[in-house]
Amino acid sequence: MLLLLLAMIFLYWSRNEQLDIAISQYWFDPITQHFPWQHSYWLDMLNHRIAKEIIIAGAVIMLLHGVIKRNARQMIVALLFGLGPLVIGILKAHSAHSCPWDLALFGGKAVSFPLLGNVPVNSGPGRCFPGGHASSGFAVMALFFLWWPEHPRRALLALMFGITLGLLMGFGQVMRGAHFFSHNLWAGWWVWLVQLLVFASVSFVTNKMRITKRNGSD
Repeated sequence: MLLLLLAMIFLYWSRNEQLDIAISQYWFDPITQHFPWQHSYWLDMLNHRIAKEIIIAGAVIMLLHGVIKRNARQMIVALLFGLGPLVIGILKAHSAHSCPWDLALFGGKAVSFPLLGNVPVNSGPGRCFPGGHASSGFAVMALFFLWWPEHPRRALLALMFGITLGLLMGFGQVMRGAHFFSHNLWAGWWVWLVQLLVFASVSFVTNKMRITKRNGSD
């Protein structure tokens, strides 16, 4: 229910566009017609590269540890880290929406258009929706399933941390002109939906197999 409500809010936000444009305009220099932070060494190195690499390394270590300890839940959670960003990458590859720095509004040549709207001829290079980099941060939400329901407080803290990390990493891209803020909100929505559905499906199948095995041994 919450996911449906958020989807409606994000859809209105994306179709209206004004809030996205206002946020991006704050980081845009109308005199030079570019985003001053676009080639920022620190934003690129710390936010765009190092943060992402740390998350990937953490997921790989978790997967290896789960394999060694034969911890099925740990292995599943580690795989969830990669599934969300994978889906975002597929959606981006088929998106006609261009990044802010490609738009005529921000010194480029492409035309912006509302989400689910008709694609204009000069829509530009596209491949900018949802936010790919933010999805790496949102992937950390998978830790929720590592501790839920045995340790609910720890699970909720992990979920909040993942949301915060995704928003921060995504906002760094907003500052550079690489994404609108709503691109990051949708990235978080899709990542959580994928993680929720996959974990629920795996848990259902696992429980079904466990019950069948128990009944067969009776």
